[in-house]
Amino acid sequence: MDLKEQLITSYTASENTVNNSHLLKLRENAIGIFKEKGFPTVKNEEWKYTNLRNVLKSSYDVFSSNTSVDKTIVEAHLLNDLDSHTMVFVNGIFSPEFSTINEEGFVVTNLASALEDNQYQEIIIKHLGSVAPKEDTFSALNTSYTKEGLFVHVPKGKIVEKVIQVLYLYTENTFNQPRNLIVVEDRAEVKIFEQHKTISESTVFTNAVTEMIVGKEAHPKYYKIQNDKETSSLVDNTFISHDEKSTATVFTFSFNGNIVRNNLNFYHKGEYLESNMYGVSFLQGNTLVDNHTLIDHSVPNCESNELYKSIYDGKSRGVFNGKVLVDKIAQKTNAYQQNDNVLLSENASVDTKPQLEIFADDVLCSHGCTVGQLDETGMFYLRQRGIPEKEARALLLFAFTSEVMEKVTVAPIKNYVNKIIAERLQVDLEF
Repeated sequence: MDLKEQLITSYTASENTVNNSHLLKLRENAIGIFKEKGFPTVKNEEWKYTNLRNVLKSSYDVFSSNTSVDKTIVEAHLLNDLDSHTMVFVNGIFSPEFSTINEEGFVVTNLASALEDNQYQEIIIKHLGSVAPKEDTFSALNTSYTKEGLFVHVPKGKIVEKVIQVLYLYTENTFNQPRNLIVVEDRAEVKIFEQHKTISESTVFTNAVTEMIVGKEAHPKYYKIQNDKETSSLVDNTFISHDEKSTATVFTFSFNGNIVRNNLNFYHKGEYLESNMYGVSFLQGNTLVDNHTLIDHSVPNCESNELYKSIYDGKSRGVFNGKVLVDKIAQKTNAYQQNDNVLLSENASVDTKPQLEIFADDVLCSHGCTVGQLDETGMFYLRQRGIPEKEARALLLFAFTSEVMEKVTVAPIKNYVNKIIAERLQVDLEF
């Protein structure tokens, strides 16, 4: 039985664990879409450069009940100097034992708990499944298994001071499908920090879906760190709908894994809003990271900023496919998109395709990409001033990523990412 057949067969068992009628209807429709479409192949234009064949051949447990993990391991994978509310999931299942939730006028809990709580039904019925594209096969598959995941509700005007830290730990060969629903109402603010970590030599495949609904003048920030083992693959689907005068920002930092596919989509629902997507990738070995982004400018007077910086070493590969759509009514749109890449090895490669589709005539839009090697002139300049080769190389690459890093406003997260980069460059720097 291949993975598609296994998932379809296991669907019924998953269905029987849910009592929410709204979710049951969503799941039923979604499994039908997955049955029809199955997993994408390289014949699909959107998956042309990312071949999942070997990932799909592996053996996975669709369900796991094992949440047993040593406390010291959990603590070792948390960002402990981050002042945070903490949500920990082990093999896809919420672990209250390792989570610290201090609700202070907002809600952060497990989606499975929220689905059973009457006070959240209005929010769930209104928003769950409202942003993720129903026809997308990975989103449909996730919807058909929706149960565990992060549920955040930040009411109007609430500013959440602490970061919400979310840690997904995996200890077994599992196929995981976390579903996150984040609702940030008018004038609210929240910051979320997320990691997926495999703590054994298990083969793991995760298909995550996050829906974020952003109200008027709200300002959420989402930080994703992808630094897992080379036996683990991740398809991360994030869909954001935001209303007028809001600012939604997503940072994606990718360092390790087998195949990492990021589908990041923004949908505009009101004027004078701002969408920001920033990313740094520093890859080695055989890691493949594929960043697929979409910004749908469907109303006037909005701005989007997209900046991805990537460094490839070893036999690593990268894909960037960024699409900006500007509807004919979206006058006065400002849209900026840039993807810059440095290849450190002859065996590393990147396929990059920035796209602009503009149907309005009064806009300011730009896009571009660069692919090159380390600046030899810069290296020569630094070496001439007595800086050793390794440190000179590190200085140039830190300078390359600095345009993104300076936008990170949470110091522990910024330091954490910089330390990962320093370790990769084998230099000892203080942050």
